[in-house]
Amino acid sequence: MKRVVLSALLLLSLAAGCAGDKGKELFETAQFEEKQNNREHARQLYQEIVSKHPESPLAKQAQERLNALGAK
Repeated sequence: MKRVVLSALLLLSLAAGCAGDKGKELFETAQFEEKQNNREHARQLYQEIVSKHPESPLAKQAQERLNALGAK
């Protein structure tokens, strides 16, 4: 059940990202994943921000979170 809820939240956040600031949506989702102890998925999302949205003000924060989570 928890996985279904997480998947639904992720899909909603991705859909919302189409209308707004994609970098911000990804960052918020990554933070949520960290809180849920889904570190690998959080890393993937932070990496996506850094690589696909380097102009985003959150790219620096995403890189800092990647560094804090450690490379895999």
